[in-house]
Amino acid sequence: MTIDTLGLVARVNGRPLHAPGQALPPEVLRQRACTELLRQAAQAAGLLDAADQPGTDGGISEAAGAAIEALLERELALPEPSEEALRRHHAAHAAQYSEGERVRARHILFAVTPGVDVKALRLKAESVLLELRCHDEGQTQADRDRRFARAAQDWSNCPSGARGGVIGDEEGWLRAADCAPEFAREIFGHTDVGVLPRLVHTRFGLHVVEVLERHAGQAQPFETVRGAVRLALQQQAWMTALRQYLRLLAGQAELDGVALDAADTPLVQ
Repeated sequence: MTIDTLGLVARVNGRPLHAPGQALPPEVLRQRACTELLRQAAQAAGLLDAADQPGTDGGISEAAGAAIEALLERELALPEPSEEALRRHHAAHAAQYSEGERVRARHILFAVTPGVDVKALRLKAESVLLELRCHDEGQTQADRDRRFARAAQDWSNCPSGARGGVIGDEEGWLRAADCAPEFAREIFGHTDVGVLPRLVHTRFGLHVVEVLERHAGQAQPFETVRGAVRLALQQQAWMTALRQYLRLLAGQAELDGVALDAADTPLVQ
């Protein structure tokens, strides 16, 4: 689904989110709408000059960015996570706080770019995923390698497609720090090997991923990673509060041509 090219322009309280006739993927449109809601809220709170107005390219001024940060700092006051909550989270996600975990993996990226038909893209990605998983059983590793490499070369929008989708260092190993956080969450801290059963969604698009090998990291005691656990819980709480705040702003706004009900991961640029 994209905004059509027959003159329809999506707006937040009358403010256009794109140029007339421009087609945008729904994810991009929702992101722009969320940012515009926050920019207007910052103006209403007196944190941003009323003369500051965005263009139709999705960008905002430096002053608007600073004003949004100040707005969120004021509106999203969050309590400090308790010691019990920290320990409970660490116990439930111990693998995420291990040291030295590595995987050998490959992927096929179906990139989400402006103007792309996201529904058609998802259907194609799911068909490639299904084909690779259905032919996985009963094949030799060499057969699986050839099939995945051919699919990566044919379909991947990542330069790694030329290498059969292989990602990682020169020896083919990948660490969590080498990946986008949303990609790392799906790959690391798990035990499964093979083509993952679901598409991995990231800021770049949809990924078909196969984990070839895992090297478990060394589990770290709670006291060693307490700061990282605290930060993770704070980030979770902040994102939850941000979604709730955006829903409140959306409920008070006049929205045309954009639906925010499905904006589960609003991003502020």
